[in-house]
Amino acid sequence: MSNFNDIEKQVSQDEHLEHSNSNNNPPVGLYDNNSSYNSDHLISKVTTSNDGNYVYLGNKKFAKEDLMQAFGGNLNPGLAAPSIHKFANPAPLGLSAFALTTFVLSMVNAGAMGTSNDSVVVGLAMFYGGFIQLLAGMWEISLENTFGGLALSSYGGFWMSFGAISIPWFNIAASYDDPVEFQNVVGFYLLGWSIFTFMLTLCTMKSTLAFFSLFFLLAITFLLLAIADLGKVPNCKKAGGILGVIVAFIAWYNAFAGLANRQNSYIRVQALQLPVFESKLE
Repeated sequence: MSNFNDIEKQVSQDEHLEHSNSNNNPPVGLYDNNSSYNSDHLISKVTTSNDGNYVYLGNKKFAKEDLMQAFGGNLNPGLAAPSIHKFANPAPLGLSAFALTTFVLSMVNAGAMGTSNDSVVVGLAMFYGGFIQLLAGMWEISLENTFGGLALSSYGGFWMSFGAISIPWFNIAASYDDPVEFQNVVGFYLLGWSIFTFMLTLCTMKSTLAFFSLFFLLAITFLLLAIADLGKVPNCKKAGGILGVIVAFIAWYNAFAGLANRQNSYIRVQALQLPVFESKLE
């Protein structure tokens, strides 16, 4: 038996269940359906052989070259086994929907060419940035990409909720008699999205520079917009708009990275991997 370098890693319970079904022996530490305890994740180990050619994810063995690397073009934040489902990559669609809607709103927030009315964004927010991005998120889930599904579906929900706030039929803005109170509540809304995005950012620190930058700068954008509403600081809204434009272009960059290949483009993106630091277990 070869020696292996062990790295602690979370492996989804689904992988353990699939393995147990194949040999009728439940993996160690997994509780059956009749147990009062049912964990969502189990701590297992990612092991690599001495020659580095094979990687073990939980109870499964993969050739290293067959594993999916962290890549913003498919919203995969780390080393992962390929999906058993054979669908087209939905990440470029979701990223493009997010990018275009973010770009238009951010240009207005930045006051480009004297603009201040963001009503034109409502259509984009409800249909392209909202509904289409939500669909892309659902397709990511079908491809077993939890991170991509969570991110795209959540930001699709963000854009649809943003559109709802701006549509008089929902009577959201009109329900506030005090405009200052409404502005404060919108600030809380944006602050919540900033916190959520910072959480996602923590899951991209082993991915690529463009992937990490997208979520980190988006979190800062939400934070600036929240400060603008809560602190009544117009310059923060403008700064958030400028940063939002940068975020939109990074999202388009990641979308292009997942779309362009040698068959359809002369220009392809070379992903810049962030350094990964792992502690060696004895």
